[in-house]
Amino acid sequence: MTKGALAEALATETGLKKSECNKVVESLAKVATTQVKSAGKFVLPGLCMIKSRQKPATKAGKRMAFGKEISCKAQPAKTIVKAFPVSALKKSI
Repeated sequence: MTKGALAEALATETGLKKSECNKVVESLAKVATTQVKSAGKFVLPGLCMIKSRQKPATKAGKRMAFGKEISCKAQPAKTIVKAFPVSALKKSI
């Protein structure tokens, strides 16, 4: 579902204008972004939980994978963001 389609669905459901619903969706994205950056976690009640974590850097070298020895490059540290469904959503499906 696109952002416009989501705004349209919210507008028909709530009786608000589509432009107002579009602003709500945009502000929700901004709030979620700032919350994940500062706290590392954001929960949309009844829908999903967005978490971020720091993945450490890896050294270059050789590793065993699938029974073969593979040479790997060094990788820098990364911030990983994942979304997890809330248990209420899992139970409803």
